[in-house]
Amino acid sequence: MRIHIATDHAGLEFSQQLQQHLRDQGHEVHDHGPVEYDAVDDYPSFCINAAQAVANDWAQGVQSLGVVFGGSGNGEQIAANKVAGVRAALAWNEATAKLAREHNNANVIAIGARQHELAEAIALIDCFIAEPFPGDERHVRRISQMREYERTGTIAGKSVLAADGADVPAVVGMAQES
Repeated sequence: MRIHIATDHAGLEFSQQLQQHLRDQGHEVHDHGPVEYDAVDDYPSFCINAAQAVANDWAQGVQSLGVVFGGSGNGEQIAANKVAGVRAALAWNEATAKLAREHNNANVIAIGARQHELAEAIALIDCFIAEPFPGDERHVRRISQMREYERTGTIAGKSVLAADGADVPAVVGMAQES
């Protein structure tokens, strides 16, 4: 399996050790950064690149998955989910890692490097990679609805609020400068 990995400074050491583990398991690993420690790095581009590589692979018929790390994994998951076709799930135990694949056919897993020991994070990722998507009709239907909304802004037969082009500011709840 091809695995795309990205992190921020908080997950760099995890990422390096995980990559070796995955290679030892026979996976083809692609590292999307960073390549060196920088305490103030910006993870969005790294995680978006890993997620886009997963989406690009699938579009070309290549099965792949992604792994994104950060202190909590939240920001990395959010960044990965900005890529069309990516379903990134934050996993914090084996049940959530398995369910991400089983129910949501997630193609990217996010892990909080400051929330888990290395062995635990590796177990979560191994569990995620090993879990097949069984293709149950209800799960396929729900994933298809999300894909339809992502492409069209609607879901056939469902009531969905229309996007009005609003731009939510980066800092919410604070007075905005004019």
